[in-house]
Amino acid sequence: MTEESLESPAVELRPAIEAVLMVADEPLDAVVLASAVRHPVEDVEAALAQLAAEYAEQGRGFELRNVAGGWRYYSRDEYADVVEGFVLDGRQSRLTQAALETLAVVAYKQPVSRARVSAIRGVNVDGVMRTLLARGLVETAGSDESSGAHLYRTTGYFLERIGITGIDDLPELAPYLPDMEDLEDELTAMAGSATPSPDEDPSAGPAPETTDSGTPPDEHP
Repeated sequence: MTEESLESPAVELRPAIEAVLMVADEPLDAVVLASAVRHPVEDVEAALAQLAAEYAEQGRGFELRNVAGGWRYYSRDEYADVVEGFVLDGRQSRLTQAALETLAVVAYKQPVSRARVSAIRGVNVDGVMRTLLARGLVETAGSDESSGAHLYRTTGYFLERIGITGIDDLPELAPYLPDMEDLEDELTAMAGSATPSPDEDPSAGPAPETTDSGTPPDEHP
C-alpha cells in the first residue's frame, strides 16, 4: 500500500461498511472492515451493531449477522420459503440430496473417514466427498491413528453458509445416527456373510451379472 493511499481521507463510515459488505464473498471482521473504510476499529464495531439493530427494527428482508468470526448479510428467516422457492426453481446451483446427506454425516460425526461415512449411508461416497471438498464445505483433518485413513471435518465456510457460529449450534440429531461400534459389528457380520460356504465351488467363477431388474444383460458374440 502506498503512502498516498494511507493518507487518503476517511469516507463516511456506515455507507462505506455497507458497500464493502455488499461485495465481500466471506464474512469480514471489524479489523478488516476498519482497514478498508479507514476508521478506528471501535467505531466500526459500534457502527456494525447499529446497522444490525436498524435493519431488524425496519423489518428489512435481510439482516446483518456476526457469524464464524465475521460480519455478513443474510436473508431473514421469515423469508426462507421465498428464498427456498427461488433456489429450487433451478436458478441457483445446489447440492444433491446425496451430497446433503453426506455433509450431514460429516458434520455430526467429525472427524470421520470416508469409509465410516459410507457405512452410515450404505453407499460409496467417494464422488460426493470430492464434490464437498471442491466446494470448500469439507476439509481433511489428519489421519486415523489405527487405520491411517484420512479424516474429514466441516469448514468455516460450512458454518457461514448455514448461519451458525460453531458445530455446537447444530440441532441435536447426532443421537439418531448409528454408533461407530454398532457399525463395525454390522460390517464384520456383512463381511462374514460374504465368505463362500463349503458347498460352493470356488472354481465356478462369479455369478452372471444382472441389471437392476434382476435379468442377465444382453450377451454379445
